[in-house]
Amino acid sequence: MKEKMPPFKRKKTTGKSFPVKVCTLDAELEFNLELKATGRDLFDLVCRTIGLRETWYFGLQYEDSKGFIAWLKLDKKVQDQGIPQQTTMPFMFLAKFYPEEVAEELVQEVTQHLFFLQVNRAILAMDIYCPPEASVLLASYAVQAKYGDYDEGTYKPGMLASEELLPQRVIDQYQMTAEMWEERIKVWYADHRGMSRDESEIEYLKIAQDLDMYGVNYFPISNKKDTDLWLGVTSLGLNIYEKENKLTPKTTFQWSEIRHVSFDDKKFTIKPVDKTSPNFVFFSHKVRMNKLILDLCIGNHDLFMRRRKPDSMEVQQMKTQAKEEKSRRQIERNKLAREKQLREIAEKEKSIMEQRLMQYQEEIRLANEALRRSEETADLLAEKSRVAEEEAMLLGQKASEAEHKITQFRLTALKTEEEKVSLERKTREAEQLTARLVDESERRAAEANKLKEELLRARVAEKQAKEKLLEFLSRNAYVNTSVSSLYSVSSSSVLDLPADLHALRLNANSPSLSLTHSTPPALVDHHLPAYDFIADNDMEQLSLEIEKERVQYLEKSKNLQDQLRDLKTEIEVLKVDEKQCELDMLHDEQVRLGENKYSTLKK
Repeated sequence: MKEKMPPFKRKKTTGKSFPVKVCTLDAELEFNLELKATGRDLFDLVCRTIGLRETWYFGLQYEDSKGFIAWLKLDKKVQDQGIPQQTTMPFMFLAKFYPEEVAEELVQEVTQHLFFLQVNRAILAMDIYCPPEASVLLASYAVQAKYGDYDEGTYKPGMLASEELLPQRVIDQYQMTAEMWEERIKVWYADHRGMSRDESEIEYLKIAQDLDMYGVNYFPISNKKDTDLWLGVTSLGLNIYEKENKLTPKTTFQWSEIRHVSFDDKKFTIKPVDKTSPNFVFFSHKVRMNKLILDLCIGNHDLFMRRRKPDSMEVQQMKTQAKEEKSRRQIERNKLAREKQLREIAEKEKSIMEQRLMQYQEEIRLANEALRRSEETADLLAEKSRVAEEEAMLLGQKASEAEHKITQFRLTALKTEEEKVSLERKTREAEQLTARLVDESERRAAEANKLKEELLRARVAEKQAKEKLLEFLSRNAYVNTSVSSLYSVSSSSVLDLPADLHALRLNANSPSLSLTHSTPPALVDHHLPAYDFIADNDMEQLSLEIEKERVQYLEKSKNLQDQLRDLKTEIEVLKVDEKQCELDMLHDEQVRLGENKYSTLKK
């Protein structure tokens, strides 16, 4: 008979957990999972944490104990999947499958953002080949998504040069500095004004999805003749590439043409739907890789069939919510744009009024200066008049003294003839002197009268200048009263001139004008139209705008191709041919033949 183990020696494992770290491309998440937690438990926990509902595109990637890249299986326990024993188990939350058309299939903004980050990283890491001119355009959308609208006032040269915006392969191919690349990116960046982050990211993905290597998972394989090839698993089917050419597939099997895919050891077999067609057989390098290939095939095929069926209730609900959210944000953006426009108008009017006020203040200063100068001139003329009067009085006194001497000379002239002759001579001299003094006295008197008249005119001019200044200030007070009313309506800063003319204090020595500055009132919503709900006409307007965008798509695409062609021609002269890689030469040959990703698929 077995003895029971004492209770205190039992080891209970329930409730124990282990730490897990999951990295998205813009965040790090840490969780504690129970020992029996499955891959589905961890995956759902991550999706709930980041608010993701379009879960079918994503998976948890990790490096197993043998150094192979693997995807976490959702139906197995996390600890039973060969994950290296570390303090914290690391996983990458990445897109495992790609949509056929990003604009139509990606509904949630968080889904679009995760795809944008992953595709952007793949292009910069040169895992996806991107032509130089297209990489500049994509970089401009990435800058718009990160920094928002281009603002010439805040933009500083060199701001983009420090960012990783272009693949190193593109930078090495051309004899261009970082500033030259930045200038070309900035030209397109300025054209994206008004785009929100989600719009910029979806435009980025629209262009990136046309790249030949976008959404392709490559695996090294060989055929029956032991020729090295590449197998590409995509959202549309399976592609077979030559070893030196990852751009143009040699053979393509669309999912609608594939009846069955299976593998036995390293042998992989693709059976077409047409039973008369031969099976396609290839060999992988490692058996472990076959499981990953088959997993990707199953997932891509399921999504391929799912897209060709009516949307599920969940997807319909998500699309409806996304449409309503887009409508709401569009209305908010329109409202914000109108408010911004009104604010700019108010700021412009405020600037004009401030300039006008400064002009008025300058005119007042000049008027005060002219008044001061006229007062100084009047004082100077008064002083001159006083001096002239004193000189005239002095000359009059001298003339009287001269006349008195003439009388004395006449009285003594009878004494002797010689004295008489001498007296007559002196008399003539005295008379001449007297005449000159009288003339000088009259001239001084006339000058004094003239100065009095000039003083009188200066007093009159001073009086007229003061009346003109008072009239000008009265009119100025009325204008500023109107300005205050205008500022209160536009919710901007208010500058009030005093309405009472007695508030103007003028001093002959230091004339000044006192202005009262009031605190700018807060911007209130009742001056602008309110949007508390989505009106029917707004929904109709949005529908019309969407239809208009579809009509203009072809024209926009043509203009975009023209711009890309112009940029390619512009930088072609700076290309270093020796630094071109095989993919560059293959892409140039494709362009020369007029082929692209979709023409190859049609063939």
